[in-house]
Amino acid sequence: MTQSPARLTLARTRSVCPVCLEQIEAERFLRGDTVYLGKTCPTHGRFEVPVWRGAAAYLAWGRQQAPRSAPTGRLTAVDKGCPHDCGLCPDHRQQSCCVLIEVTSRCDIACPVCFASAGRQGTDADFATIEGWLDTLNTAGGRVHIQLSGGEPTVRDDLADIIRLTRSKGFDFVQLNSNGIRLARDPAYVAALAAAGLDCVFLQFDGVTDAVYQRTRGARLMALKEKAIDACAAVGIGVVLVPTLVPGVNTQEIGAIVDFAVARLPAVRAVHFQPVSYFGRCLKAPEDADRVTLPEVMSALARHCPGVSLADFRPGSAENAYCSFSGRFSVDRDNRFHALGGPVSCCGVAPEPDAVRPSPAVDRERRSVAGQWKRPASPCGDGLDAFDAFLASRERTLGLSGMAFQDAWTLDIDRLRQCHIHIMAPDNRVIPFCAYNLTSMDGKALYRR
Repeated sequence: MTQSPARLTLARTRSVCPVCLEQIEAERFLRGDTVYLGKTCPTHGRFEVPVWRGAAAYLAWGRQQAPRSAPTGRLTAVDKGCPHDCGLCPDHRQQSCCVLIEVTSRCDIACPVCFASAGRQGTDADFATIEGWLDTLNTAGGRVHIQLSGGEPTVRDDLADIIRLTRSKGFDFVQLNSNGIRLARDPAYVAALAAAGLDCVFLQFDGVTDAVYQRTRGARLMALKEKAIDACAAVGIGVVLVPTLVPGVNTQEIGAIVDFAVARLPAVRAVHFQPVSYFGRCLKAPEDADRVTLPEVMSALARHCPGVSLADFRPGSAENAYCSFSGRFSVDRDNRFHALGGPVSCCGVAPEPDAVRPSPAVDRERRSVAGQWKRPASPCGDGLDAFDAFLASRERTLGLSGMAFQDAWTLDIDRLRQCHIHIMAPDNRVIPFCAYNLTSMDGKALYRR
């Protein structure tokens, strides 16, 4: 009889049961070359899930933990314990860096892997509500990075007005999370977003073939993705490609996605990989083979990109080390990569006023992307000439990053408490992204309604 590999406990933590979402004890343990999160619910039994494949780098990676900082502003009380008291509660260990504002629950497609379970039916947040959310953020966290999300934000005809409102409240970096369909079909709409002050687009981009999009989004979208990038480039809006990685569906296209990005520099500024999480509409109980972990993504990038090594990637500067990786590269004319150093993140805005000053780690995280996206104030001046000069100085620079969002199987409360990517809930609470989208095995949501 073959014996299973020995199990070595690495750390104790807490998690939730995927069935009832009650908080339970958990452990991180090593079996073979894989780190697992294991937990036992007294009612629903044992659950084990791989969270990191490649044990050699696990402990070294964790030694690069970001400093912690208590959230500012209004907090909810601790009652049931994490993740049931978000708002943020006093036990949270990181300030907001990027905050998603969901301006609509409507979408123009119904993706099989949608974390928000969005569809064609839904509602839009009214202007007064959005203004209240922005005022709350100004009071609690200062000029965080704002990402307009949904649903699909571009189903709203007044999105440019929302961008102007956000700018008028003093938020210096505004990003759009979009599937790109309307951006591809309506160049005038894209121009209006640029004129209103949109900095960049987080473009859903799962692969370079229609076969992938048919599986992940239920439609043939590749041509529209290319047109969306062209429309953004025409008005000076930079693009981050955001692939949701699903094992057996598009993990084989990681290299092709990077090649696509390189071919479209400088319009494409970064690729931000997100291994699939099983919440929202993606509710099946996943097997180990249904998981892809961050070191596997980094290894795929190092194998494919000439000049890239695993040493060129590092954890994020504000979140838990095991939540993300990033690297910033220049790409020469032979398409060879050269590490530049410095963090890459989906976040980054200008320094804070003295009234609401973030911790040094969060301030560094907020500013890290702004320097890659915003037009220089001098010496080039304003207008297209300034933007051309901006592009020329960065035309061969590409960020490669990834983030492992947590679901009910992988949720590690030590990680969740350091989350700096938050969502404005309809009731004005600020809730960590992974908690807000947490879904039980039968579809029950902890916060999202």
